[in-house]
Amino acid sequence: MTTMATNDTTTSSTITEGPRGWAPSVPTPEDPLKWGDNFPTAAARTLRNTQMRRNLGHATRTIRDKRAMRVAEMPDWEQLRLAGSAIKNRAMSHLPELLEQMEANVIARGGHVHWASTGEEACRIAHSIAALKGATEVVKVKSMVSQEIGLNEYFAERGINAWETDLAEMIVQLSEDMPSHIVVPAIHRNRSEVRAIFKARMEDAPEDLSDEPPVLTAAARAHLRKKFLSAKVAISGANMMIAESGTLVVVESEGNGRMCLTVPETLVSIVGIEKIVPTYQDFEVIAQLLPRSATGERMNPYTSLWTGVTPGDGPQEFHLILLDNGRSKVLADPIGRQALHCIRCGSCMNVCPVYEHVGGHAYQSVYPGPIGAILTPQLRGAFDHHDPAASLPFASSLCNACFDACPMRINIPDVLVELRHRAVEAQRGGIPSFWDVAMKAASVPMSKGSRMGMAGKVLPLARVMAGPGQRFVNLPWPATAWSATRDVPAPPGQTFRAWMAERDKTGSAPSGRGASGRGGACGCCGQGGK
Repeated sequence: MTTMATNDTTTSSTITEGPRGWAPSVPTPEDPLKWGDNFPTAAARTLRNTQMRRNLGHATRTIRDKRAMRVAEMPDWEQLRLAGSAIKNRAMSHLPELLEQMEANVIARGGHVHWASTGEEACRIAHSIAALKGATEVVKVKSMVSQEIGLNEYFAERGINAWETDLAEMIVQLSEDMPSHIVVPAIHRNRSEVRAIFKARMEDAPEDLSDEPPVLTAAARAHLRKKFLSAKVAISGANMMIAESGTLVVVESEGNGRMCLTVPETLVSIVGIEKIVPTYQDFEVIAQLLPRSATGERMNPYTSLWTGVTPGDGPQEFHLILLDNGRSKVLADPIGRQALHCIRCGSCMNVCPVYEHVGGHAYQSVYPGPIGAILTPQLRGAFDHHDPAASLPFASSLCNACFDACPMRINIPDVLVELRHRAVEAQRGGIPSFWDVAMKAASVPMSKGSRMGMAGKVLPLARVMAGPGQRFVNLPWPATAWSATRDVPAPPGQTFRAWMAERDKTGSAPSGRGASGRGGACGCCGQGGK
């Protein structure tokens, strides 16, 4: 647990919401890639948090609208997406050569390069550098990879405070919580909760602190400026690494990143090996895709690029830690390797109906949402049903919205289906589950056309049984496993076979298959069907 200066000695385990107006949603886990429960259990718990759902719904709708507006301004958006996908395909196909080129260029410009195969190794290297400099505290640029390896906790256990300087990350850290979004980690908090957190946990918070955003940001700015000026060591990640020059890139909105990258004497950057691009021209393409997709901005306010060290300007010692931590294993997967194309914009989360309702903590990983559902199981190699992360690929309606929103054209639905297949195959053998029995029973009519036709003839009876509401709300056991969480729409008034026969007979499509004149509704949600 991070050791923080505070005017409140209450630990997270004893904090209750009560008069404070906030409470930690998730305690800091031992493994940031796996928090314990499987997705259905965790989702059932987070669904009960109506305040979180309200906060999340408002925030994601706002970001979605801004992104749609900025994307509409770009007539070549689809061409940019194709270019971004091609860049990542090329980079991943030549990853070893590009990483060696990156290493050579960083060293040639006065930097040091370290290779870390695991998160623990990366933490150990970073801590040894900070300890060698006599640092008792370091400042951090927002970095998902540092969350992935539990860097803050590793440092705290060894007597060094790692201070988050991104406003949202700082809110999460002060509340001893976990992030619930890749770009907006405190998206589950509203401003009243933020005020309460600052009052309880920020030692220099003004007495008259209100919940107005300018007041809150001013308090955070005054608090962080002291950290920037006193820290000798800064820790960062990177949005991109440019191999042809050994340059690293950080894009951000608040300027805290630029302070970390320029003021401290020593800079340590921990970067996943998949963040590399070959050239500056490739960076230019992704730099157009990222801010519009992440926050709906034409261009992010701050873009910092640094190459090695420059005497008299910025940090005089620079260390780059190249982190694998399961990425080579993902790269070897012909389908799942698409997950390494992710530029961490979070656009897939902002459009995902599942994420919007259950929130990021339900995914029990620092990588939530659709991208987390394909990245976390692969990084962990989690396909056995005993591993909670194996349930993540099922946390999707497969509506395809994530693919449409992804600026890198990652086909998340395809990868989700493949990972589901592997999870099912990993459970073969032993005592069959309810779903095994149900699928086996369904295979009897579905394996032969004549049987399927006979089964279709009884559907009109089910339509009558559905009653005037045309929905089944409570089905008898064992079908309660389905109807307990969703209504089941009545089948259409006409089977597909009958519809096709009529079409062939008349030479044109009939007006509809349902009583309303519309096509059949979706079998799971009852929507669509036009």
